[in-house]
Amino acid sequence: MNLRNILVPLGAVALVGFGFTAYGWAGVAAVVGGLVMWALLHFTRLVNVMKKAAKRPIGYVGSAVMLNARLVEGVNLMHVVAMTQALGELLSPEGADPEVYRWTDGTQSHVTCEFRHGKLVKWTLVRPEGEAAATPPQG
Repeated sequence: MNLRNILVPLGAVALVGFGFTAYGWAGVAAVVGGLVMWALLHFTRLVNVMKKAAKRPIGYVGSAVMLNARLVEGVNLMHVVAMTQALGELLSPEGADPEVYRWTDGTQSHVTCEFRHGKLVKWTLVRPEGEAAATPPQG
């Protein structure tokens, strides 16, 4: 069980209680207003990320190599969708944990990401074999 699911509501209740003891009902109104603003900021970010992702094909990324370089273990799926500006192609069965998504670029290189409980745990970059031979030598 995720400890955040318990601590965030307890923290909100503690803040409301502190607001009441310190400033009465005006403190409760201020704390609740702040909590609503916090929730609206997160909702707005989610809507903006999904709006950008809706304009691109599922599973497409501009550069799989750059995505591979920018990924960090522990980020959530929404953060990766924000980086790629596209929803990933779901490879695992729906509702399974871990979830596996793939993003592919125009050169058919792809990054496959595995998420456990919504957090990135590992990823792999696969580049096509012909790409190394197709690039001319520098020199």
